[in-house]
Amino acid sequence: MPKRPPRSQPLPKVIPQTSSAKPKGRFPRILLGGGLLAVLLTAIYFGLGLDSDRPWGPAPAGMVWIPSGEFEMGSNDPRSDEYPRHLVKITGFWMDETEVTNDQWSEFVKATGYITIAERVPKREDFPGLDIREKDLVPFSAVFQPPQEKIDPHQYQEGGPLPPWWKKINGANWRHPEGPNSNIEGKGNYPVVHISWEDANAYAKWAGKRLPTEAEWEYAARGGLKNAPYVWGHTPQGQDGKYFANTFQGEFPHLNTGRDGFLGLAPVKQFPPNGFGLYDMSGNVWEWCSDYYLRYGYPNKTVVDPKGPELPPAANPMEERQRDRVRRGGSFLCADDYCKRYLPNTRDCNPADSAANHTGFRCVKDAK
Repeated sequence: MPKRPPRSQPLPKVIPQTSSAKPKGRFPRILLGGGLLAVLLTAIYFGLGLDSDRPWGPAPAGMVWIPSGEFEMGSNDPRSDEYPRHLVKITGFWMDETEVTNDQWSEFVKATGYITIAERVPKREDFPGLDIREKDLVPFSAVFQPPQEKIDPHQYQEGGPLPPWWKKINGANWRHPEGPNSNIEGKGNYPVVHISWEDANAYAKWAGKRLPTEAEWEYAARGGLKNAPYVWGHTPQGQDGKYFANTFQGEFPHLNTGRDGFLGLAPVKQFPPNGFGLYDMSGNVWEWCSDYYLRYGYPNKTVVDPKGPELPPAANPMEERQRDRVRRGGSFLCADDYCKRYLPNTRDCNPADSAANHTGFRCVKDAK
């Protein structure tokens, strides 16, 4: 959706001159003095959006301003974890216009030497209750691999057996998204993946930013639209052959037809931005938020800049790491016939130390 045009303002009324002589040229002479200055200042003021709460000066590189406002967050479906719908007021902030890319992540690693969780050798205590052999303690991450034959994905419910389309791949990480034989050459403008919440939070601190709250993320994703079902408006994905995001078409999980132009991850900025100028707020990769996740954690009242639920102290550091954090936006694996979580109000979560080839992030920055 194109950005909303700046507020238009009528030109100041011209005060008639007392002289009987007609002014030369197209404009009255009064505009050549203070009147012209007033017009120019008015044009600059409204043309630059200075009538909003946008901070003065240039935008931080690669970020767009999300103006203060309010929206209805969540859903009225009492069966969903988005219940109840409630009014949220948000203070303006800066947000990355795209998901953090491989090029941006590479700069961070080069500057700091950071090693992601997927690249680290795990420890026995990372798997409480399991008898892990020493030879199996190797770096790994989760990679989506479609099954060869059709299966019913609905038989794999939360808390049940691991779906067969997710594989534990040794050597999979942000440098090798599909496994040790893959790489990211020529993919600098793709979202970085295999990023855990801990990894994303480390990058944000290094960049002088932070992860968005869940409320900030949903407000920004809506792009100024009121209760629209999609970040781009009301038109369903794929209607009349039009696609607005990188999602899964076909029969999940075994057949992706790629009608949106992509069979997997896509470079950033392949689809139109939303009303705030943000790209890929729907689909492509899941994006971490700062909040802890509670299934029924929404308040039934108006709130201002909520930070998410407060959780009791963890019993040990490992429990703290494994507590679920919120993810938003869906990914290239979101399918209408299975997991339609690319909608602006839908939620997901994973442990803070988990990573996969459909999970990335973007950052925000406070105005001050």
